[in-house]
Amino acid sequence: MKVGFIGLGSMGSAMASNLVAAGHAVTVWNRSEASAEPLLALGAKLARTPDRAVLGDAVCSMLANDQAVRAVFLGSGLLDAMDPGTVHVNHATISVALAQELAAAHAARGIDYVAAPVFGRPDMAAAAKLNIVAAGKPAAIGKVQPLLDAMGARTWPLGEDPVRANVVKIAGNFMLASAIESMAEAATLTRAYGVGAADFLEVMTSTLFAAPAYQGYGKLIAEQRFSPAGFAMPLGLKDVGLALSAGEGRRVPLPFAGVLRDGLLDALAHGGEDLDWSALALVAARRAGLDGGEDV
Repeated sequence: MKVGFIGLGSMGSAMASNLVAAGHAVTVWNRSEASAEPLLALGAKLARTPDRAVLGDAVCSMLANDQAVRAVFLGSGLLDAMDPGTVHVNHATISVALAQELAAAHAARGIDYVAAPVFGRPDMAAAAKLNIVAAGKPAAIGKVQPLLDAMGARTWPLGEDPVRANVVKIAGNFMLASAIESMAEAATLTRAYGVGAADFLEVMTSTLFAAPAYQGYGKLIAEQRFSPAGFAMPLGLKDVGLALSAGEGRRVPLPFAGVLRDGLLDALAHGGEDLDWSALALVAARRAGLDGGEDV
């Protein structure tokens, strides 16, 4: 397929590279052209302006937040440059409000729109092992399924309303943040009684919580491996904020999301801007009067 890819951060670059490897004709655009150079070496083409990246069968986008998605697709008039036969596949984690606005804006122009946020960190993106939650018209999802197959291990269809995919992604990230916080607090408790975080988390992630999320983040906490960030603290704060906003929109209380928001703010206030969000473990240790220590 002839496909454009907009947004070449650590996730977008890995996803686009898998599209190239799968034999698709990929044209990429990013605000910083330097980010495109590795993809050009693989065989992708460079679009100097975003409108040159939306001329194929489909365009995938992986932008950082609501502001970036709004600026590129709504504020610039990019949707008006798209052929109605092109399918836009939006992989970004965005608010429910923007998801609704995007769905309406595409529909008004006769452009098929698929919300397809992903679960997985950059290493999983590079290995094409992402789990992709997709919502949109069945025909549109079917058209871009070869692209989703090239980037992920499985696609999870969630119906025609694109908002469904976005709220599942928001809720899933809320669960991840909750898992990190629970491990951080529990490991701090065991440390206060002389049991190292590594020993405690090995027991838990090998028995009661033998699941990828607990095992992966538990290992990061045990090893204090918070840099380089696979998912940076500001992104965690953004996503917990999205959960709170989504809950408010339907009057769904999310009391623990408030706890997570404050913990993430605490981490950022103490210089955690560039750390992985698993560094919530440092916040838990600091609250308990424990230093970082080798076993945090």
